[in-house]
Amino acid sequence: MYKSVNDVDWENWDPVVKATLMFVIQEGRILLIHKKRGFGQGKINGPGGKLESGETPLECAIRETQEELCITPTGVEYAGELHFQFTDNNSIHGYVYTATGYEGTPTETDEADPIWCSIDNLPFERMWEDDHLWFPHMLEGRRFSGRFIFDDDRMLDVVLDLD
Repeated sequence: MYKSVNDVDWENWDPVVKATLMFVIQEGRILLIHKKRGFGQGKINGPGGKLESGETPLECAIRETQEELCITPTGVEYAGELHFQFTDNNSIHGYVYTATGYEGTPTETDEADPIWCSIDNLPFERMWEDDHLWFPHMLEGRRFSGRFIFDDDRMLDVVLDLD
């Protein structure tokens, strides 16, 4: 059972899922979603999801944002990576992107309800437990890489590296 980041052989780690997150940040606000179904249902997060075969992380992040919010992000930049190992053997390698703009109108879908939040008042109590650790770095434009151990939605251990 995984209890510590050191319990994982990260060099040979092969995640079950590769996924993305996209955060549109404009004028002191960030576009988040209330996740309505699937993994993380009920939490507030950024739009995102699993990479499809042959798709790059960037392509996935844009596609998932289009599917979940009916917008196309613009001014997209790579922000960092998240490595999650769960005690039930689920594992996720996440690629995080930010965008400075978008085309279209953020629209509620079956998967997500869009929520604009002030970057000074983020709803961390409704988000994944790790978010408060790496969000400040993302918002400052500092690249990051995090390794996390989770038991369901409870974080057990973390190592966060900054570039």
